[in-house]
Amino acid sequence: MLHPYFGKFSLDKNRYENRITELFNIQYPVIQAGMIWASGWRLASAVSNAGGLGLLGAGSMYPEILNEHIIKSKAATQKPFGVNLPLLYPDIDKHIDTIIKHQVPIVFTSAGNPKTWTKTLQENGIKVAHVVSSSKFALKCQDAGVNAIVAEGFEAGGHNGREETTTLCLVPLVRQTIDIPLIAAGGIGSGASMFATMILGAEGVQIGSRFVATPEASSHALFKQKIIEAQEGDTELVLKSLTPVRLLKNKFFQQVKEAESNGLSIEELDKLLGKGRAKKGMFEGNELEGELEIGQISASISKIKPAAEIVEEIWTDFKGIFSQLKEMS
Repeated sequence: MLHPYFGKFSLDKNRYENRITELFNIQYPVIQAGMIWASGWRLASAVSNAGGLGLLGAGSMYPEILNEHIIKSKAATQKPFGVNLPLLYPDIDKHIDTIIKHQVPIVFTSAGNPKTWTKTLQENGIKVAHVVSSSKFALKCQDAGVNAIVAEGFEAGGHNGREETTTLCLVPLVRQTIDIPLIAAGGIGSGASMFATMILGAEGVQIGSRFVATPEASSHALFKQKIIEAQEGDTELVLKSLTPVRLLKNKFFQQVKEAESNGLSIEELDKLLGKGRAKKGMFEGNELEGELEIGQISASISKIKPAAEIVEEIWTDFKGIFSQLKEMS
């Protein structure tokens, strides 16, 4: 039995109707994650133009760069787009001012207390979603008044929850805890995996890794090549004592693993990490010394495709599964 928030197809409008598509005024409940060093205006606008929701990854942008990417996004799409904003960002107040100034309609927050900025953003007409890795934090976000929650399993790339709860376990736990709109993230890269999470209680999906492997992503070509070469088991969650992050295995990853095995302190690990490690790997293409943040779903990615093609492929597969099940009933 489908949960009451599952939604329905509107064939005459060529869109899917549920609380997520209503909330963000989008055609399909497919959201591109705001990944650092990948999610610039080209990617965000391409996903939005294809009927999903594109997000700018503000975590790797100075305030003036975010300002530029918002302006270019507005010029490239007439459809809604948003900003992904890690709340631990040092210039967070400047980013908030920029977002409000440009009347960006949607903000996805993460890595911090949603109570700090949610009310301010909403008072300026901005919808707020917050990323969590547990049902406990999902409930806190609902209490903070966010409009939607992203439940991200530990299959996801980049920074992750310490709980190591998988997406298929996390989504139903969060669904039974909250009653506001819910988005699933982590390990989702196909219409089938999207359908699975929505059967379990999600109302949309946030997808990161597949959109890194696109021409529109601003990440380096060498990083994209590493993604399509990745096999099962080629990523792992490390730096759990500092800030958990899922990485592709390379020379830097091996240094981290060795350091953790040797019992290095948090301070020593922080020194090993240094500054600009993610930029070095994902944006500058240093595949040996840089961080290569990507999810487990990278093992299923074998080709670099345009963002619009990915959105269409996922959505077509999702509809196909729905139609097959309907015929069987």
